[in-house]
Amino acid sequence: MPQSNPSGAPRTNASAPITAPVIKGTRRIAREKVMQLLAAQEVSEVHWRENFPHVFNYEYRIDEADAPNRLLTEEEREFLEADFFIDWDDETKRFALDLLERTEFHAEYTLGLIEKFSQNWEVGRLAHIDRVVLKIAITELMTFAEIPAKVSINEAIEIVKKYSTEKSSMFVNGVLDSALEELTAQGKVLKSGRGLMDVNLSKQSRSSEE
Repeated sequence: MPQSNPSGAPRTNASAPITAPVIKGTRRIAREKVMQLLAAQEVSEVHWRENFPHVFNYEYRIDEADAPNRLLTEEEREFLEADFFIDWDDETKRFALDLLERTEFHAEYTLGLIEKFSQNWEVGRLAHIDRVVLKIAITELMTFAEIPAKVSINEAIEIVKKYSTEKSSMFVNGVLDSALEELTAQGKVLKSGRGLMDVNLSKQSRSSEE
């Protein structure tokens, strides 16, 4: 039971820091956050730049020496109730920012490719998450020379498996395979360094992994 001071407010323990689980920010998590920021922008019309600092630069500290025995604010309580904190390093934050900026810059072109390779699907009726993830992945294929194409496609598939519909992984897989083939033929997929790794993208090989 927490002790109370004469005013009735709970007394905090200055020797016990307020903590929460912390995980290391990875590129997979960064891609998920990029998807969430862009998806939120589409439905709320709040530009992703307004929310970016809250996702990638949040620093949370309570200094008991400066504010002894004080109550937590509502915002602090909500933050402590979150599942985990994400510790982003500068390189991963830079990757996320580059991916957001480039996806926004190429949005019209990538949407055109999605429309072309969606076959009988109308883009407006696609799962919202699928459309956003496809934009991100196609941008990554075109503009991140150091990332193998297979990595970009597999990451997109794993994200829609987690966040979208049951059929999304097959749909995203098919669209990205077709988009990659066309982009490669047009000389728009230029890989270097690690990006030159084997990119065997046959549907059969990936289907056996799922």
